[in-house]
Amino acid sequence: MLRKIRITLAVIFYLMITLLFLDFTGTLHTWFGWMAKIQFLPALLALNLGVVLGLIVLTLLFGRIYCSVICPLGVFQDIISWFGGRSKKRRYRFSYSPAKNILRYSILIIFLIALIGGIGSLAALLAPYSAYGRIAQNLFAPFYAWGNNVLAYWAERADSYAFYETEVWLKSVPTFIIALLTFIFVFILAWRNGRTYCNTICPVGTILSFLAKWSWFKPVIDSEKCNSCSLCSRKCKSACIDFKNHQIDYSRCIACMDCIDACKHQAISYRHPKKSEKAVTPKPTDQSRRSFLTTTALVATTATIKAQEMKVDGGLAAIEDKKVPKRNTPILPPGSQNARHFAQHCTACQLCVSVCQNGVLRPSTDLQRLMQPEMSYERGYCRPECKKCSEVCPTGAIKLTDLAEKSSTQIGHAVWIKANCIPLTDGVACGNCARHCPTGAIHMIPSDTSDPESLKIPAIDVERCIGCGACENLCPSRPFSAIYVEGHKQHRII
Repeated sequence: MLRKIRITLAVIFYLMITLLFLDFTGTLHTWFGWMAKIQFLPALLALNLGVVLGLIVLTLLFGRIYCSVICPLGVFQDIISWFGGRSKKRRYRFSYSPAKNILRYSILIIFLIALIGGIGSLAALLAPYSAYGRIAQNLFAPFYAWGNNVLAYWAERADSYAFYETEVWLKSVPTFIIALLTFIFVFILAWRNGRTYCNTICPVGTILSFLAKWSWFKPVIDSEKCNSCSLCSRKCKSACIDFKNHQIDYSRCIACMDCIDACKHQAISYRHPKKSEKAVTPKPTDQSRRSFLTTTALVATTATIKAQEMKVDGGLAAIEDKKVPKRNTPILPPGSQNARHFAQHCTACQLCVSVCQNGVLRPSTDLQRLMQPEMSYERGYCRPECKKCSEVCPTGAIKLTDLAEKSSTQIGHAVWIKANCIPLTDGVACGNCARHCPTGAIHMIPSDTSDPESLKIPAIDVERCIGCGACENLCPSRPFSAIYVEGHKQHRII
């Protein structure tokens, strides 16, 4: 019964969290956005002490329920492992193995150093919620969008507009490669050995393992009833049951209840153990206490990504794609305050990228900010009526109180490139940038100060510009816009 309850809750959490990354409309976040905010690392970075204390109390009471129910990457491994054990030969394929403490604690140390040092990309690479978010956004979301487009195609022909088409495009090659490699790595480990990733690599699992050893309720082996048949050990995907000595390594047990379901003699029960029944967690060897990881290498394949811009049908001629301008400072979304705050709080989970309907947010390809979102305006611009990224961000890395704050937040400023401006290059009037500027920061002035009737060129009031990118996006100049936005490290209210 306990196992069925656990599985039901895990499936609900997994489906809802996955849909948060797939739902490009952002509608589901209204009801289920809290599921992203109760993930361990987002809650910790958001300084949401209530959630963090709640997860600590939950672990102290029931063990690593977080890993078996709430964490999407953990449930994802269970799904893979379940399929991997469908055949009779592989149904009881696991076996007890000692904890890999050197590896576990070394990765945890690296993770903590990355968090303290503000190396967000490295911390995001190891965090389970962020890893699953990248998998969902880069690998699952395109198929979801294609399915939606098929429905939209047939609905339109039935004079129904219940669905609308959305464009599917690759936002970042490096992030896609990292997501794909993570998926393959997790898939192989889960298919072969169940929860190996959780108990050897995942830093959140290692942190919770310290608490789980002292949990009030836990699976307990009754030595008098146990006949050492090893079914519990062979069913344990955490490889933490030593059936020969009737011991369970509670630091690795995720309270999945599979052992209770597998035992034919009711020798295992989920309860508070008596003193005489407490299983001893295997102690690390002297070598593991003396060992310390002194060197580490992070290998991430990075490539220069060419933004896959929307091609506009210009009648008989196709309009040339826009190219991404070289910015000295990246553009961070309104509400991120400054580069330091954003780097320290962003988990690179890609949730904001998945709900950005204007195609503005995309994962960074810069190694120092790898996978963390930044803004670029080749496909759209940051519309003043939208603050979806702030609404879905679970860590507070992007935080806006209202739309008025967004419209008055200067995230960058426009820069005019004289050599690209159409009135000067083609000798025709334009004014697109001034016409669409929402703050009136661009005015058209005569290109020749001595001739008021000369073709007009833009003049930018930097103090009024908020860096929304409307001018850059709507500039007809190709392949580079005559106006581009340079980001600010420190945002300010104007």
